[in-house]
Amino acid sequence: RFMAEYRVREDWGRLRGILLGSWQFTLGISLCICLISMGIIRTLDYYRNISYANILYIGIWLVPLQALMLLHEDMSRGANSLILGYTPSKIAWPLLAIAGGFYLGKQGDMLDSTSMTEFAVIALSFVVVLQWMLLWNRFDQEIISSHAIYEPRQWLKVALPFLLIQSFREILTESDTLMVGGILGSSAVGVYDAACKTVLWVNLILKSVNLLAAPAFTTLYTQKNLPDLQKIVSAITWWIFWPSLGISIAFILLSQPILGLFGPDFISGSWALRILVFGQLISAICGSVGNLMMMTGHQNDTLVASGSCALINLVGNAIMIPLFGLAGAAFTTMFTLILWNVWLSGLVVQKIGIYPSIFASLLSKPEACCEPQD
Repeated sequence: RFMAEYRVREDWGRLRGILLGSWQFTLGISLCICLISMGIIRTLDYYRNISYANILYIGIWLVPLQALMLLHEDMSRGANSLILGYTPSKIAWPLLAIAGGFYLGKQGDMLDSTSMTEFAVIALSFVVVLQWMLLWNRFDQEIISSHAIYEPRQWLKVALPFLLIQSFREILTESDTLMVGGILGSSAVGVYDAACKTVLWVNLILKSVNLLAAPAFTTLYTQKNLPDLQKIVSAITWWIFWPSLGISIAFILLSQPILGLFGPDFISGSWALRILVFGQLISAICGSVGNLMMMTGHQNDTLVASGSCALINLVGNAIMIPLFGLAGAAFTTMFTLILWNVWLSGLVVQKIGIYPSIFASLLSKPEACCEPQD
């Protein structure tokens, strides 16, 4: 978000500062996690003689490497380069890991968990360095030669709500599965989890479009170009809705055969799948409301909505799962997902001044009709 804002304002000093500052902060925090974890592993190994302690000592160093890899991905998105962001991490690293596994397998008894973990650390180190070199070459000379300006208080003031919002999203998406397992048992959670994972295909288009569109939201909003922001929001909502509608109809009509691919016992989750599909379809109808709010500086309002919906989800699951089983969990998740999307849709209209849903695209060519309210 800040990268797109600083690029619009040509504030190269702050752009250099947030690039270096976020890199240093991420590395520092992840190294602290590594050191603390190693201390815990060493303590447990001393008292209980953990057989896989050596693997954990090696594997824990994947934490800072993976953190930096994800950071570089988002930096690349801020630089408007999805290819640069995802080619090293989504293509190069898996291919290197596969090649390393084949190589170690050809060497006799060398292929085991320890050697493969060591190779993963080496391969990911190479990918992270490659990402950084390509990313740095992406930026203009003005950024590289500018003096870095750091504003950690402002950045962390925005980052903390982002962290909490993501935490509430995890609660919203995972609490039903965990509570089904705790209340109904392992067999039921296996069926329900298959339905939950399958229904994510409906949300695939929304997530894919958000990767590309999020920096554009910040750029146009910073330029106060609300008409063009309305146009791009309407366009991407159109792209999101129709493929999602097609996938939803297929899942509703073919829910039993689709779940039957996992085994005959999974067909019992067909009603849960249909209910969850409806919730994901509402997300497609409302569009990129979450990204719109957070990328335009309204993360605090998003935090209130996300926290409230997460709490409702927890309470609703505790009541509905014992009464209605898998269907109760699915209904609660569907309800809170709809509530979250409708709530944020209203905030987008009120705070930003544009209409994000598919209905605005279908009924008219909407103009940016409102002035954003702070």
